[in-house]
Amino acid sequence: MKGGEIIIKKVFNKVLNKFSNENSKRASSNNEENWLKIFESEKDLYSEATYFTCLKLLSETLAKMPLKLYQKINNDVFIADDTDVSFKLKYKPNDLMTPTIFWATIENNRNHYGNAYIWIRQEYTPKKYGGDLRIKDFWVMDSKSVNVYVLDNGTLVYQYTDWITKQVYYFNQDEVLHFKTSATFDGITGKPVREILKDTINTNLSSQKFLNELNENGVSARLSLTVDSDVTEVAKKQLVKRLTEFSSGIKNAGKVMPIPAGMKVQPLDIKLTDAQFLEIRKYTALQIASAFGVKPDMINDYSKSSYNSSEAQQLSFYVDTLQFILKQYEDEINYKLLLNRELKDGYFFKFNEKVLLRTDSSTQAEMLCKYVNNGIYTPNEARRKLDLNGLEHGDKLMMNGNYIPIEQVGEQYKKGGDTN
Repeated sequence: MKGGEIIIKKVFNKVLNKFSNENSKRASSNNEENWLKIFESEKDLYSEATYFTCLKLLSETLAKMPLKLYQKINNDVFIADDTDVSFKLKYKPNDLMTPTIFWATIENNRNHYGNAYIWIRQEYTPKKYGGDLRIKDFWVMDSKSVNVYVLDNGTLVYQYTDWITKQVYYFNQDEVLHFKTSATFDGITGKPVREILKDTINTNLSSQKFLNELNENGVSARLSLTVDSDVTEVAKKQLVKRLTEFSSGIKNAGKVMPIPAGMKVQPLDIKLTDAQFLEIRKYTALQIASAFGVKPDMINDYSKSSYNSSEAQQLSFYVDTLQFILKQYEDEINYKLLLNRELKDGYFFKFNEKVLLRTDSSTQAEMLCKYVNNGIYTPNEARRKLDLNGLEHGDKLMMNGNYIPIEQVGEQYKKGGDTN
């Protein structure tokens, strides 16, 4: 079974019994580093420039957006004080990863394997502290080592096979954060882009391999040799071998190649333009990028760029690509990590996407002035946007004194009250 593939079938009593027995064993496990398997390097796939660029762009974009805990009270939204869970997600998800690397790893797994899994490790606090179950840390699971089962009652069980000890663990759906691609046809697991566009990606890999061989062997390495009819097959093979040694490789370029008398060698010209090689390669790259939701200009194709500013480009990328990804992350985190009472009290996690939409200094100053002058930001709120400390009396909203409530419009034209 491939990692992450959904297997819809009955889980027998012996499996369920093993699942319940493993709960206590997992809680006492101290082999956290086992969860950080160094994934096998799929060199050929990663060497495809467009595919690698898309993985890199999406993972780095998600990783640089801070995850914050908010609370909505009477239609007003405030940044909430950190809880134990939000503190871990923001500063220290586990002992070996920073939050930036943590989220980048998850996004890389989600895109490359179609699914990303995080084990929510829990532990019981001592009785003197309430004896409650609390979240200790978060560990990225190797997507290739996870299988998902659907029980008869509709709940999910995640089966994880430790890559070192071969020990099998079972987790219920509340112990695992599961992020998937939008290419899901059962709502449980997602399909990776590399699987859906397998032929397209292989085309680009073959193109790159062809260019590499052409570079290594020399552009004119393909030769046509005219020989007499009485030359034996053994002699032909020996002759070809000797000529290949002189003609192949960049190191032999420009050197003299000896030709036996009576024989003629002609190069077979390889014209990439005649085969529209570059056009096909470029079109294939655009198809791969499009499947990831990456804009052409983000893979250095500016031939049809229509954005009048970098801000417009980032806004389009956010709306067309990132909005779904972020909402899925936020939905899963809010559902699995917040208690029902916290949800009812208006708490929710949200990525701060505004870090992607930052403008140049001149535009930012103009926007902040408009916000302050029109009573949207207080001066101190505007200063915090610039990483400046707040000042005394700077927490009051201000606006132009010429403004009046809409219900009083026209009153200034009346003289002596009602003229009727």
